[in-house]
Amino acid sequence: MRIAVRPFGLYADLWRRDKLSAFGVAMLLLLILLAVLGPHLPIGDATKIAAGPRLSPPSWRFPFGTDELGRSFLPRVVVGIRATFLLSAAAVTMTTFLGTILGMVAGYFRGLTDQIIARGADVLFSFPALLVGLLIAAMAGPGETSAIAVIAVVALPLFVRVVRSVTLALSGRGFIVAAEVSGASALRIMGVHILPNIAGAVVVQLTYALSIGMIIESALSFLGLGVQPPDASLGSLLRQGSAYLTFAPWLALFAGAVLSAAIMSVNLVGDAVRDALEPLEGRSLT
Repeated sequence: MRIAVRPFGLYADLWRRDKLSAFGVAMLLLLILLAVLGPHLPIGDATKIAAGPRLSPPSWRFPFGTDELGRSFLPRVVVGIRATFLLSAAAVTMTTFLGTILGMVAGYFRGLTDQIIARGADVLFSFPALLVGLLIAAMAGPGETSAIAVIAVVALPLFVRVVRSVTLALSGRGFIVAAEVSGASALRIMGVHILPNIAGAVVVQLTYALSIGMIIESALSFLGLGVQPPDASLGSLLRQGSAYLTFAPWLALFAGAVLSAAIMSVNLVGDAVRDALEPLEGRSLT
């Protein structure tokens, strides 16, 4: 028996239920396609100097104008989308794995283990992201590795808190107690009984952590602590454009608009995922 997969039908259902979330999904898919297919699209070379006049306004030849070196700004924005997405996704993926394990361990074992992990998360949560970025950049130097480390440090306590909370709520449930009585090991209980039941909360938190990661990466690159020239991210392009606001405001405008669209689309997708996994939340039962 073959199971038919209807992505367009699913999207049509989402459009009927929530047009704003459907718009966010479409926007995110478009940005991901641009990031993946950007080098193969006929939009120009992001590194070619003097491809046109310096600081040229948007035109048919250069839809996003040119920068101070005469490079077409559109392919540089596409490269920036890929860098911002990849760095944020890499950091959030590592954080999801580590934060889920620590949160489950803290919520299941409780006691001293819970206190150590929870207080450690509180300590990390108390540091501002900018201060963490400055400290890591001072020790490891500015660059992509530092940006990934900062995002991971900032997002980790958020994951630990969420996973710990839902694990605490599950640990006293009957099926967990039955598994303990039957002699199941703690590793089996967390992997087989707890993890599938908290997967929804983890996925929702992952989408919000991705948007936070994009904000942090862009802020670090804007300050010169993230992606370094000649590479580009949306944050570094925004910094580059901010130096020419009076002469070429379109540089900062396009970089900022694409960054805002990326963050908004991720948040809208997160809302859609949350509504799909928690369909009864916020509904009246009367």
